[in-house]
Amino acid sequence: MTTNQRAHLITGGFPPGSAAGHDMDYARLQLLQRLQDKDQLAVTVANDFQDVERWLPGTDFLITYVAGPYPAGTGNAALSGWLENGGRWFALHGTSGGKAVKTESKGRPVKKMVKAEHHQTLGCFFLNHPPLCAFEVSVAGDHPVTRNLPKRFTARDELYLIELQDPHASQILLTTELAEDPSPSGFGFFYDEDTSLQADGKTRVLAYAREIGRGEIVYVSLGHCHTGRTNSQSIVDPSIHSDGTMPAEFHGVWETETFALLVENAIVWGINKR
Repeated sequence: MTTNQRAHLITGGFPPGSAAGHDMDYARLQLLQRLQDKDQLAVTVANDFQDVERWLPGTDFLITYVAGPYPAGTGNAALSGWLENGGRWFALHGTSGGKAVKTESKGRPVKKMVKAEHHQTLGCFFLNHPPLCAFEVSVAGDHPVTRNLPKRFTARDELYLIELQDPHASQILLTTELAEDPSPSGFGFFYDEDTSLQADGKTRVLAYAREIGRGEIVYVSLGHCHTGRTNSQSIVDPSIHSDGTMPAEFHGVWETETFALLVENAIVWGINKR
């Protein structure tokens, strides 16, 4: 069989070889199995964005599930140019993160995310997430990636607080309602202002689509998974476990039909360009 399309999958943590609090092997396998089902599609893989400029030429579809790695310098420039020329990028979960620094707030040590050039390319910037919890997700936009999804569904996941970088050019696909970040003191990442909160004072964007030139990005913040070996969190919301105990193994939305359909839709969208 002749292959005539190529997808590039980036799945990994930072430092190189680290799981960075996630079950990277599970997420990688889940995505590879779904890509394998597509005829005439070749797949290349990487653990981070190093030398991504070498892999983008000839690539039709990029999928990323990372915790720490991000494109910088020539890599980010190559990614921007690839999108302008018609590439499609399905970015999941921690792709909206990147570098964190240690600093202080009111005399106590905190970690804070650093906004960088790749956030402008992607279209959003991760602020924080509360402890793992269950929350209601609403489908807010009609797009090939949201096709046939239920209008509302429950997710057991990390509820990402993301700041849109180009809201007027972003088509909102998934939302939830959360008036205030319920994170306990010292949990997660510090931020100066809650720029994730939308104008109505309750809506949070969980996924969006954004066109860049002839290309397009779909970012979906859902998808946390971990094992006891890779987990880095100690508490969860009672909606996950009544006594707040973190499950030793957690695959959340990955084990739901709704998320499986969303990922399948995204792959079909990525390899079937207009």
